[in-house]
Amino acid sequence: MTIRLTVAQALVRFLAVQFTERDGERRRLIGATWGIFGHGNVAGLGQALLEHADEMPYHQGRNEQAMVHAAVGYARQSNRLATHAVTTSIGPGATNLVTGAALATINHLPVLLLPGDVFATRPADPVLQQLEVPYAADVSVNDTLRPVSRFFDRINRPEQLIPSSLAAMRVLTDPVETGAVTLALPQDVQAEAYDWPEEFLAERVWTVRRPGADPVELAAAAEAVRNARRPLVVAGGGVHHSRAEAALAEFAAATRIPVASTQAGKGALRWDHPQDVGGVGHTGTATADELARTADLVIGVGTRYTDFTTASGTLFENPDVRFLNLNIAAHDGHKLAGLPVVADARSALTELRKALGGHRVADSYVTEYTEDKERWEQRVDACHEADEPDVRPTQPQVLGALDALVDESDIVVNAAGSLPGDLHRMWRARSHDQYHVEYGYSCMGYEIPAAIGVKLAAPERNVWALVGDGTYLMMPTEIVTAVQEGTAIKVLLVQNHGYASIGGLSESVGGERFGTAYRFPSECGTLTGAPLPVDLAANAASLGMRVLRAKTVEDLRAALAEARAADVPTCVYVETETADTVSGPPPAQAWWDVPVAATATRSAAVKARELYERHVSTRRRHL
Repeated sequence: MTIRLTVAQALVRFLAVQFTERDGERRRLIGATWGIFGHGNVAGLGQALLEHADEMPYHQGRNEQAMVHAAVGYARQSNRLATHAVTTSIGPGATNLVTGAALATINHLPVLLLPGDVFATRPADPVLQQLEVPYAADVSVNDTLRPVSRFFDRINRPEQLIPSSLAAMRVLTDPVETGAVTLALPQDVQAEAYDWPEEFLAERVWTVRRPGADPVELAAAAEAVRNARRPLVVAGGGVHHSRAEAALAEFAAATRIPVASTQAGKGALRWDHPQDVGGVGHTGTATADELARTADLVIGVGTRYTDFTTASGTLFENPDVRFLNLNIAAHDGHKLAGLPVVADARSALTELRKALGGHRVADSYVTEYTEDKERWEQRVDACHEADEPDVRPTQPQVLGALDALVDESDIVVNAAGSLPGDLHRMWRARSHDQYHVEYGYSCMGYEIPAAIGVKLAAPERNVWALVGDGTYLMMPTEIVTAVQEGTAIKVLLVQNHGYASIGGLSESVGGERFGTAYRFPSECGTLTGAPLPVDLAANAASLGMRVLRAKTVEDLRAALAEARAADVPTCVYVETETADTVSGPPPAQAWWDVPVAATATRSAAVKARELYERHVSTRRRHL
């Protein structure tokens, strides 16, 4: 039996009946479709979404990149078992997807992209917004999505949709291969009718695998742990993707091995778990980084070992250090010449704990990292403390005020600027999914749309988008979406008059903060004059958001409490004390490689180069 539908109608109906299942939990794979309509999708997918509105929820976006961020936020909060689709017109609507697609793929988070494309039949050539490539007539602007997609296809014939859409679902649900998936849809093909097999439109369940460890690899891993005197776990995002937090807590409690976390892995253990020692790497805690420097075995669980985690190859200083990598992706399991255990994180941790029997690290090691952690928490308390509640807060005090207010049900979303460093070092994660910092791509503009996606996935929870002025100006557009849909996100907007994070970095590498401040030019021509008369709070209010202005620490505490209780989208706006520094103490505890000019006439760059060369000399390759 067949059913006659357009390509777009068939695709919408197909997506509406795709499900995932893991550990007996079954849920719909494509929870909704985001869209901005123009020529290329208005008469195809636009009409199909209208026709099948009872089967596929629709969300109206304001910026195509932001729609992908919202879908990614939804996918991460859904533990990659569900995501959203995003449809756009051809031309700039399609190319606006590229940044969002890169973010999704780098972070191994599934999102389905459905950009319109030029006519497959070419009745007029070129059409509006078509890219003409003299040497390749089959290239369109959508080909920019190929390198940032885990799967890409262009549907030039109706029957092509069947194998391609099945392949797309396979990639979206694959725990190793997942990321952005792109099905480019020529506008004429979207509207073309075809007789579809009923089987294609039937309900389909995709099982998300949990592969166990190979016995040989597991035995070698257990032997490595037994022989280590100073082991350290580095928990990455794979712990969350696998929902392995409980297994990690049991492993840590049984072995007493300390656990540090990457940006993606933070929250894998609660901050007050005895074995949690905080973030590791350039934005890590002094406790975790000192343990990393002296570790003789680093047990990476679901981590990609990015340069922030390894301090650009300078962090793991012990000459005898070796790496044991529990990772579902063989590519990551072999990094740093590590001993791989290629398996699902939860399965591998459970099996390794059992293989170790009653093995535990020495009491002296436990005492050492416990006391170091207590000292670090005292430093954090000092940064959060505000002795004078009637003065303008510093950024750490802003985070301290929020930290004192929230409970384990709150979720904080962030991605760029100086906030990720402060959060990684100082935020006290109270639940496995409270800490939502996108740092694989660290994309400015991510926070507000991602918070909407998170809130759609967890409507009963308070979701905070922590946004600096720089990232706010990149993409405030989805405030309108939150207002339109009544999605009661909380935006904490921190005004420090410029790119504070890059300003600090610029100063450290001899750039003297050039081009990083939002100020009028001074007499010497640099941007060091008076702050610009820009009112971001008024801007947010003009987009329909309720805005609470906080001038002092005391104001801030009251505004945050009011915002948390609000049932409408609410923004707390605060100007911080330090406009010329990144965020105040505590400083970075490890290095990060940003190359410095090898020759310069300005003294700042000359001094920065001398320091750079000293750091570079300590880098090593782990072989």
